[in-house]
Amino acid sequence: MSTQLNEKIEKHCANPPAKYDDLKALFLNCTLNRTPVLSHTEGLIKVAQRIFEANGVSTKIIRPVDYEIPAGLGLDMSKTPEWDKDDWPMIQKEIDASDIVIVCTSVWLGEKSSVCNRTLERMYGYTHQFNEKGQYRDYGKVGATLITGNEDGVKHCAMNILFSLSHIGYTVPPQADAGWMGEAGPGPSYRDEGSGGPENDFTNRNTTFLVWNCLHLARMLKDQGGVPAYGNLPDEWEAGCKAGFDSPEHQR
Repeated sequence: MSTQLNEKIEKHCANPPAKYDDLKALFLNCTLNRTPVLSHTEGLIKVAQRIFEANGVSTKIIRPVDYEIPAGLGLDMSKTPEWDKDDWPMIQKEIDASDIVIVCTSVWLGEKSSVCNRTLERMYGYTHQFNEKGQYRDYGKVGATLITGNEDGVKHCAMNILFSLSHIGYTVPPQADAGWMGEAGPGPSYRDEGSGGPENDFTNRNTTFLVWNCLHLARMLKDQGGVPAYGNLPDEWEAGCKAGFDSPEHQR
């Protein structure tokens, strides 16, 4: 991490507009490399993690590729005839305990990694469950994405990941994506010597903005008790209580 970036982090964190030490941030590092193999994406994650932790936020990095995560949309695929083991429920518990979830990925063939696809699919499998207000379970959580790779694809991957998070209930703040791409063609990756990745001002700026916007939004949501439970309750819609629509017959 550059001296300039460290100085900016220290300056920002010296007098923040609020306290964030009751928040938890989870990074799902959807690298293809299992621990302890080098993950370039984790290098960028460390930049964001440093800012979160400087504000007292509890952080955790999970590499889903380290776990056995079957394909499917079930809550626990080991309870189906198709799979004997499923580690996803363990990861879902970490997601449930977090206020901020950042889905991170490398780019291959202009797309997010296969591990990232599997991660989002399994997160989607829980969307039929509700929170204590009766909303879809992920309402009130903040979502963002960090991306690394060679050549291009950051914005394409970010569009898909941020849409997916929003679709399943996450609130996405402004400037919720950041990434680093190397030159077109074969070349160094983010953490390779001489890549210029860790020193890249544009990447560091966007990552910093991402973290602070996640902090601001998570603070607002937590202080307000999440997203108001009005006009967004599935059971009321099914019962005929359609906010903003004429409903001559209410079933409850």
